[in-house]
Amino acid sequence: MTPLTRHDILLMMPEKTIESIAVRRLDILDEQGNADISLLSPLSAEEIRKMYASLVLARTFDQRALHLQREGRIGTYASILGQEAAQVGSAFALGKSDWVFPSFRETGVYLTMGYPPHQLFQYWGGDERGMVSPQGLNIFPISIPVGTHIPHAVGAAMAAKYRKDPIAVAAYFGDGGTSKGDFHEGFTMAGVFKSPVVFLCQNNQWAISVPRERQTAAKTLAQKAYAYGFEGIQVDGNDIFAVYKACRDAFGKARSGGGPTFIECVTYRMSHHTTADDATRYRQESEVEAWKERDPLLRLKRYMEKQGLWTEQYRQETEEGAKRTVDGAVRTAEALPPPHPEEMILSTYAELTPRQAKEIEDF
Repeated sequence: MTPLTRHDILLMMPEKTIESIAVRRLDILDEQGNADISLLSPLSAEEIRKMYASLVLARTFDQRALHLQREGRIGTYASILGQEAAQVGSAFALGKSDWVFPSFRETGVYLTMGYPPHQLFQYWGGDERGMVSPQGLNIFPISIPVGTHIPHAVGAAMAAKYRKDPIAVAAYFGDGGTSKGDFHEGFTMAGVFKSPVVFLCQNNQWAISVPRERQTAAKTLAQKAYAYGFEGIQVDGNDIFAVYKACRDAFGKARSGGGPTFIECVTYRMSHHTTADDATRYRQESEVEAWKERDPLLRLKRYMEKQGLWTEQYRQETEEGAKRTVDGAVRTAEALPPPHPEEMILSTYAELTPRQAKEIEDF
Protein backbone atom coordinates (compact mmCIF):
# COMPACT_ATOMS: atom_id res chain seq x y z
CA MET A 1 0.00 0.00 0.00
CA THR A 2 1.31 3.42 -0.93
CA PRO A 3 1.86 5.57 2.19
CA LEU A 4 -0.40 8.58 2.54
CA THR A 5 1.27 11.92 2.04
CA ARG A 6 0.52 15.01 4.11
CA HIS A 7 -1.35 16.41 1.10
CA ASP A 8 -3.56 13.30 0.98
CA ILE A 9 -4.36 13.61 4.68
CA LEU A 10 -5.31 17.26 4.33
CA LEU A 11 -7.66 16.40 1.46
CA MET A 12 -9.39 13.79 3.64
CA MET A 13 -10.01 16.27 6.49
CA PRO A 14 -13.47 17.91 6.57
CA GLU A 15 -13.57 21.54 5.57
CA LYS A 16 -13.96 24.03 8.39
CA THR A 17 -15.16 27.58 8.18
CA ILE A 18 -12.72 29.96 9.79
CA GLU A 19 -14.62 32.40 11.94
CA SER A 20 -13.94 36.03 11.13
CA ILE A 21 -12.83 38.18 14.05
CA ALA A 22 -13.83 41.78 14.60
CA VAL A 23 -12.42 43.51 17.66
CA ARG A 24 -14.95 45.80 19.30
CA ARG A 25 -13.83 49.34 20.11
CA LEU A 26 -15.65 51.20 22.87
CA ASP A 27 -15.70 55.01 23.03
CA ILE A 28 -18.19 56.99 25.11
CA LEU A 29 -16.66 60.33 26.16
CA ASP A 30 -14.85 62.38 23.53
CA GLU A 31 -12.13 64.99 23.99
CA GLN A 32 -14.64 67.87 24.01
CA GLY A 33 -16.61 66.35 26.88
CA ASN A 34 -19.49 64.97 24.79
CA ALA A 35 -20.78 61.51 25.74
CA ASP A 36 -22.85 58.90 23.91
CA ILE A 37 -25.64 58.59 26.47
CA SER A 38 -26.88 55.32 24.94
CA LEU A 39 -23.58 53.69 25.95
CA LEU A 40 -23.04 55.53 29.23
CA SER A 41 -23.39 53.28 32.25
CA PRO A 42 -25.95 54.46 34.81
CA LEU A 43 -23.78 56.68 36.99
CA SER A 44 -25.19 59.18 39.46
CA ALA A 45 -23.93 62.74 39.72
CA GLU A 46 -22.27 61.83 43.02
CA GLU A 47 -20.50 58.84 41.45
CA ILE A 48 -19.18 61.01 38.61
CA ARG A 49 -17.90 63.57 41.11
CA LYS A 50 -16.24 60.76 43.04
CA MET A 51 -14.60 59.54 39.83
CA TYR A 52 -13.16 62.98 39.17
CA ALA A 53 -11.96 63.30 42.77
CA SER A 54 -10.21 59.94 42.41
CA LEU A 55 -8.48 61.13 39.24
CA VAL A 56 -7.30 64.26 41.04
CA LEU A 57 -6.04 62.26 44.03
CA ALA A 58 -4.12 59.90 41.75
CA ARG A 59 -2.48 62.78 39.89
CA THR A 60 -1.70 64.70 43.07
CA PHE A 61 -0.04 61.63 44.57
CA ASP A 62 1.89 61.08 41.35
CA GLN A 63 3.23 64.63 41.23
CA ARG A 64 4.25 64.52 44.88
CA ALA A 65 6.02 61.18 44.39
CA LEU A 66 8.05 62.64 41.53
CA HIS A 67 9.10 65.58 43.70
CA LEU A 68 10.01 63.32 46.61
CA GLN A 69 12.15 61.18 44.32
CA ARG A 70 14.02 64.20 43.03
CA GLU A 71 14.63 65.25 46.64
CA GLY A 72 16.04 61.82 47.48
CA ARG A 73 13.20 60.99 49.87
CA ILE A 74 11.97 57.93 47.93
CA GLY A 75 13.62 55.67 45.37
CA THR A 76 12.92 55.08 41.68
CA TYR A 77 9.26 55.77 40.87
CA ALA A 78 7.01 54.97 37.88
CA SER A 79 4.71 57.85 36.98
CA ILE A 80 1.07 57.27 35.97
CA LEU A 81 0.60 60.71 34.37
CA GLY A 82 -1.94 60.42 31.54
CA GLN A 83 -3.09 56.92 32.49
CA GLU A 84 -5.36 57.83 35.41
CA ALA A 85 -8.66 57.07 33.65
CA ALA A 86 -7.62 53.51 32.76
CA GLN A 87 -6.80 52.90 36.41
CA VAL A 88 -9.58 54.74 38.21
CA GLY A 89 -12.28 53.65 35.75
CA SER A 90 -11.35 49.98 36.05
CA ALA A 91 -11.01 50.11 39.85
CA PHE A 92 -14.48 51.65 40.12
CA ALA A 93 -15.90 48.51 38.49
CA LEU A 94 -14.23 46.12 40.96
CA GLY A 95 -16.23 44.47 43.72
CA LYS A 96 -15.03 44.22 47.32
CA SER A 97 -14.48 40.46 46.95
CA ASP A 98 -12.57 40.67 43.66
CA TRP A 99 -8.82 40.14 43.57
CA VAL A 100 -6.26 42.43 41.92
CA PHE A 101 -2.79 41.60 40.58
CA PRO A 102 -1.03 44.88 39.70
CA SER A 103 2.17 45.64 37.87
CA PHE A 104 4.36 48.58 38.94
CA ARG A 105 2.26 51.40 37.43
CA GLU A 106 -1.11 51.00 39.16
CA THR A 107 -1.02 53.76 41.79
CA GLY A 108 -4.47 54.94 40.70
CA VAL A 109 -5.91 51.45 41.21
CA TYR A 110 -4.48 51.22 44.71
CA LEU A 111 -5.78 54.63 45.73
CA THR A 112 -9.26 54.13 44.23
CA MET A 113 -9.60 50.83 46.08
CA GLY A 114 -8.85 52.63 49.34
CA TYR A 115 -5.27 51.51 49.88
CA PRO A 116 -3.56 53.71 52.49
CA PRO A 117 -1.49 56.25 50.51
CA HIS A 118 1.22 56.39 53.17
CA GLN A 119 1.92 52.70 52.54
CA LEU A 120 2.55 53.45 48.87
CA PHE A 121 5.07 56.11 49.86
CA GLN A 122 6.59 53.54 52.23
CA TYR A 123 7.01 51.05 49.42
CA TRP A 124 8.56 53.48 46.96
CA GLY A 125 10.85 54.54 49.77
CA GLY A 126 12.18 50.99 50.05
CA ASP A 127 10.09 49.80 53.00
CA GLU A 128 8.46 46.43 52.20
CA ARG A 129 5.85 46.97 54.93
CA GLY A 130 4.12 49.26 52.47
CA MET A 131 2.97 46.24 50.49
CA VAL A 132 1.27 44.46 53.39
CA SER A 133 -2.31 44.86 52.20
CA PRO A 134 -4.81 45.86 54.91
CA GLN A 135 -7.64 43.50 55.83
CA GLY A 136 -10.54 43.77 53.40
CA LEU A 137 -8.43 44.80 50.40
CA ASN A 138 -7.73 41.91 48.04
CA ILE A 139 -4.80 43.41 46.21
CA PHE A 140 -1.45 41.72 45.73
CA PRO A 141 1.92 43.48 46.05
CA ILE A 142 3.37 45.41 43.14
CA SER A 143 5.03 43.19 40.52
CA ILE A 144 8.22 44.80 39.26
CA PRO A 145 9.19 41.99 36.81
CA VAL A 146 7.20 42.54 33.62
CA GLY A 147 4.34 40.07 33.14
CA THR A 148 5.38 37.50 35.74
CA HIS A 149 2.19 38.06 37.76
CA ILE A 150 -0.15 37.14 34.88
CA PRO A 151 0.02 33.36 35.53
CA HIS A 152 -0.42 34.08 39.26
CA ALA A 153 -3.68 35.92 38.53
CA VAL A 154 -4.90 33.06 36.36
CA GLY A 155 -4.04 30.58 39.11
CA ALA A 156 -6.03 32.58 41.65
CA ALA A 157 -8.96 32.74 39.23
CA MET A 158 -8.83 28.97 38.67
CA ALA A 159 -8.80 28.41 42.44
CA ALA A 160 -11.86 30.64 42.82
CA LYS A 161 -13.65 28.66 40.13
CA TYR A 162 -12.85 25.32 41.81
CA ARG A 163 -14.16 26.70 45.10
CA LYS A 164 -17.27 28.06 43.36
CA ASP A 165 -16.39 31.51 44.67
CA PRO A 166 -18.27 34.04 42.47
CA ILE A 167 -15.50 36.59 42.13
CA ALA A 168 -13.44 38.17 39.37
CA VAL A 169 -9.67 38.52 39.22
CA ALA A 170 -8.02 41.52 37.53
CA ALA A 171 -4.49 41.42 36.12
CA TYR A 172 -2.90 44.73 35.08
CA PHE A 173 0.08 45.08 32.71
CA GLY A 174 1.41 47.26 29.92
CA ASP A 175 1.83 46.75 26.19
CA GLY A 176 5.37 45.53 26.81
CA GLY A 177 3.95 42.71 28.92
CA THR A 178 2.22 41.22 25.87
CA SER A 179 5.63 40.27 24.50
CA LYS A 180 6.50 38.11 27.48
CA GLY A 181 6.12 34.34 27.67
CA ASP A 182 4.12 34.72 30.90
CA PHE A 183 1.44 36.55 28.89
CA HIS A 184 0.98 33.66 26.47
CA GLU A 185 1.13 31.00 29.19
CA GLY A 186 -1.42 32.83 31.30
CA PHE A 187 -3.76 33.42 28.37
CA THR A 188 -3.56 29.76 27.35
CA MET A 189 -4.56 28.57 30.83
CA ALA A 190 -7.29 31.18 31.17
CA GLY A 191 -8.84 30.24 27.83
CA VAL A 192 -8.67 26.47 28.29
CA PHE A 193 -10.10 26.52 31.81
CA LYS A 194 -12.43 29.50 31.29
CA SER A 195 -11.03 31.21 34.34
CA PRO A 196 -12.87 34.22 35.82
CA VAL A 197 -10.04 36.63 35.06
CA VAL A 198 -9.99 40.01 33.32
CA PHE A 199 -6.72 41.03 31.71
CA LEU A 200 -6.26 44.81 31.66
CA CYS A 201 -3.54 46.12 29.38
CA GLN A 202 -2.68 49.80 29.61
CA ASN A 203 -1.31 50.26 26.12
CA ASN A 204 0.63 53.46 26.76
CA GLN A 205 2.50 53.16 23.42
CA TRP A 206 5.95 52.67 24.93
CA ALA A 207 7.65 49.72 26.69
CA ILE A 208 10.48 51.83 28.07
CA SER A 209 12.09 52.91 24.76
CA VAL A 210 10.39 50.32 22.51
CA PRO A 211 7.40 51.78 20.61
CA ARG A 212 4.09 49.97 20.17
CA GLU A 213 4.79 49.13 16.52
CA ARG A 214 7.92 47.21 17.51
CA GLN A 215 6.04 45.14 20.08
CA THR A 216 3.79 43.38 17.59
CA ALA A 217 2.63 43.45 13.98
CA ALA A 218 -0.98 42.94 15.11
CA LYS A 219 -3.32 45.84 14.39
CA THR A 220 -4.57 45.74 17.97
CA LEU A 221 -3.41 44.07 21.15
CA ALA A 222 -7.00 43.11 21.97
CA GLN A 223 -7.21 40.71 19.03
CA LYS A 224 -4.61 38.47 20.64
CA ALA A 225 -7.30 37.16 23.02
CA TYR A 226 -9.10 35.36 20.18
CA ALA A 227 -6.13 33.07 19.58
CA TYR A 228 -6.71 31.76 23.11
CA GLY A 229 -10.47 31.32 22.80
CA PHE A 230 -11.95 34.36 24.51
CA GLU A 231 -13.00 37.93 23.76
CA GLY A 232 -10.73 40.93 23.43
CA ILE A 233 -12.06 44.48 23.42
CA GLN A 234 -10.30 47.78 22.81
CA VAL A 235 -11.33 50.94 24.65
CA ASP A 236 -10.19 54.55 24.72
CA GLY A 237 -8.06 54.38 27.86
CA ASN A 238 -8.41 58.13 28.47
CA ASP A 239 -12.21 57.82 28.49
CA ILE A 240 -13.13 56.93 32.06
CA PHE A 241 -16.70 56.04 31.13
CA ALA A 242 -15.63 53.59 28.42
CA VAL A 243 -13.10 51.94 30.73
CA TYR A 244 -15.68 51.66 33.51
CA LYS A 245 -18.35 50.13 31.28
CA ALA A 246 -16.00 47.64 29.61
CA CYS A 247 -14.63 46.54 32.99
CA ARG A 248 -18.02 46.40 34.68
CA ASP A 249 -19.29 44.11 31.91
CA ALA A 250 -16.15 41.97 31.93
CA PHE A 251 -16.06 41.57 35.72
CA GLY A 252 -19.76 40.68 35.73
CA LYS A 253 -19.16 38.11 33.00
CA ALA A 254 -16.29 36.57 34.97
CA ARG A 255 -18.28 36.37 38.20
CA SER A 256 -21.18 34.63 36.45
CA GLY A 257 -19.00 31.93 34.89
CA GLY A 258 -18.60 33.50 31.46
CA GLY A 259 -14.82 33.16 31.41
CA PRO A 260 -12.00 35.61 30.73
CA THR A 261 -11.84 38.90 28.83
CA PHE A 262 -8.89 40.92 27.57
CA ILE A 263 -9.33 44.71 27.64
CA GLU A 264 -6.83 46.90 25.82
CA CYS A 265 -6.94 50.47 27.17
CA VAL A 266 -5.35 52.73 24.56
CA THR A 267 -3.65 55.52 26.48
CA TYR A 268 -0.32 57.30 26.63
CA ARG A 269 2.58 57.53 29.06
CA MET A 270 3.01 61.30 29.38
CA SER A 271 6.03 61.04 31.64
CA HIS A 272 9.25 59.04 31.51
CA HIS A 273 9.12 55.27 31.97
CA THR A 274 10.43 55.78 35.50
CA THR A 275 12.50 58.44 37.22
CA ALA A 276 15.54 56.45 36.04
CA ASP A 277 14.60 57.01 32.38
CA ASP A 278 15.01 59.92 29.95
CA ALA A 279 12.23 59.66 27.36
CA THR A 280 13.56 62.64 25.38
CA ARG A 281 16.26 60.33 24.03
CA TYR A 282 13.82 58.18 22.07
CA ARG A 283 10.56 60.05 21.44
CA GLN A 284 9.56 63.42 20.02
CA GLU A 285 8.11 66.17 22.19
CA SER A 286 5.49 66.79 19.48
CA GLU A 287 4.09 63.32 20.16
CA VAL A 288 3.67 64.13 23.84
CA GLU A 289 2.05 67.48 23.01
CA ALA A 290 -0.48 65.79 20.72
CA TRP A 291 -1.71 63.65 23.61
CA LYS A 292 -2.13 66.50 26.08
CA GLU A 293 -5.50 67.44 24.61
CA ARG A 294 -6.67 63.88 25.37
CA ASP A 295 -5.95 64.34 29.08
CA PRO A 296 -8.46 62.19 31.02
CA LEU A 297 -8.99 64.83 33.73
CA LEU A 298 -9.63 67.59 31.20
CA ARG A 299 -12.05 65.39 29.30
CA LEU A 300 -14.16 64.54 32.37
CA LYS A 301 -14.07 68.17 33.55
CA ARG A 302 -15.53 69.32 30.22
CA TYR A 303 -18.30 66.73 30.50
CA MET A 304 -19.14 67.80 34.04
CA GLU A 305 -19.27 71.46 32.98
CA LYS A 306 -21.79 70.61 30.25
CA GLN A 307 -23.90 68.61 32.69
CA GLY A 308 -23.94 71.31 35.36
CA LEU A 309 -21.84 69.21 37.74
CA TRP A 310 -18.88 71.58 37.87
CA THR A 311 -18.33 74.64 40.04
CA GLU A 312 -15.21 76.51 41.04
CA GLN A 313 -15.96 75.64 44.65
CA TYR A 314 -16.06 71.93 43.79
CA ARG A 315 -12.71 72.20 41.97
CA GLN A 316 -11.07 73.98 44.87
CA GLU A 317 -12.43 71.57 47.48
CA THR A 318 -11.39 68.54 45.42
CA GLU A 319 -7.84 69.75 44.82
CA GLU A 320 -7.34 70.91 48.40
CA GLY A 321 -8.74 67.63 49.74
CA ALA A 322 -6.34 65.62 47.59
CA LYS A 323 -3.42 67.78 48.70
CA ARG A 324 -4.30 67.31 52.39
CA THR A 325 -4.55 63.55 51.91
CA VAL A 326 -1.18 63.34 50.16
CA ASP A 327 0.53 65.72 52.60
CA GLY A 328 -0.73 63.64 55.51
CA ALA A 329 0.43 60.43 53.84
CA VAL A 330 3.95 61.80 53.39
CA ARG A 331 4.11 62.87 57.04
CA THR A 332 2.86 59.48 58.22
CA ALA A 333 5.27 57.51 56.02
CA GLU A 334 8.29 59.56 57.03
CA ALA A 335 7.43 59.42 60.75
CA LEU A 336 7.39 55.62 60.88
CA PRO A 337 10.29 53.90 62.62
CA PRO A 338 12.64 51.98 60.32
CA PRO A 339 11.72 48.34 59.69
CA HIS A 340 13.38 45.45 61.46
CA PRO A 341 15.19 43.14 58.99
CA GLU A 342 12.83 40.24 59.73
CA GLU A 343 9.88 42.27 58.43
CA MET A 344 11.18 41.75 54.88
CA ILE A 345 9.99 38.13 54.97
CA LEU A 346 7.20 37.97 57.57
CA SER A 347 4.50 38.54 54.95
CA THR A 348 5.94 36.36 52.19
CA TYR A 349 4.03 33.17 53.09
CA ALA A 350 1.03 32.39 55.28
CA GLU A 351 3.42 30.52 57.58
CA LEU A 352 7.17 30.82 57.97
CA THR A 353 9.22 28.15 56.24
CA PRO A 354 11.94 26.41 58.30
CA ARG A 355 14.55 28.37 56.37
CA GLN A 356 12.83 31.70 57.10
CA ALA A 357 12.47 30.82 60.78
CA LYS A 358 16.19 30.08 60.92
CA GLU A 359 17.01 33.40 59.20
CA ILE A 360 14.92 35.29 61.74
CA GLU A 361 16.77 33.60 64.56
CA ASP A 362 20.02 34.84 63.05
CA PHE A 363 18.95 38.49 62.81
